[in-house]
Amino acid sequence: MATRVPSFDPKVFLASIGRGRRMLEFDKKQAIFTQGDSANAVFYLQKGRVKLTVVSPRGKEATIGMLAAGDFFGEGCIADQPLRMATASAMTDCTVIRIEKKTMMQVLHRQHTFSDLFVAYLVSRNIRFEADLVDQLFNSSEKRLARILLLLARFGKEGKPEALVPKISQETLAEMVGTTRSRVSFFMNRFRKLGFIQYNGGLHVHSSLLNIILHD
Repeated sequence: MATRVPSFDPKVFLASIGRGRRMLEFDKKQAIFTQGDSANAVFYLQKGRVKLTVVSPRGKEATIGMLAAGDFFGEGCIADQPLRMATASAMTDCTVIRIEKKTMMQVLHRQHTFSDLFVAYLVSRNIRFEADLVDQLFNSSEKRLARILLLLARFGKEGKPEALVPKISQETLAEMVGTTRSRVSFFMNRFRKLGFIQYNGGLHVHSSLLNIILHD
């Protein structure tokens, strides 16, 4: 009688260690990888928040992404990207799975359930990037800030939204919005007075903030 081969479970794969996979812990503000490092692994964020930043040749830094549990990053290596194009740093204490490039390529080729999950993630993120571009081109700074706060609170994502947003500076928000810190401060105060956000042991974002985005 033939031995039954256990079915492949992507969730188990991404939650455990094994050949070519390591679980790593990072403290808040610790770099996971740095712009210019060798790109030789993909990372999966199990717990915490991660910020992606880039630095121009003139030394100007910009935040290009915020990641939460369930997100992949550093996947450029599987497209033969030799060096990291951005720096990934922990915004909170983080737990990540580091998957060697060779291991990642093997599981993508051999396990259709995993490759389907990964492709769906990449498509979803590409849609997000397109939405970010449209937001940057056509929406006001106030609407862009409201959208970023809602995204940080995970509104519109599967599962329960996180009303409490991890600590993030107004300088970082200004970089993401594409405006000045003083404008961000002005809008944040306005949101607070309207009851859309609340400072109480951290930044609480309410779903009513959607009114800013929906209002013409």
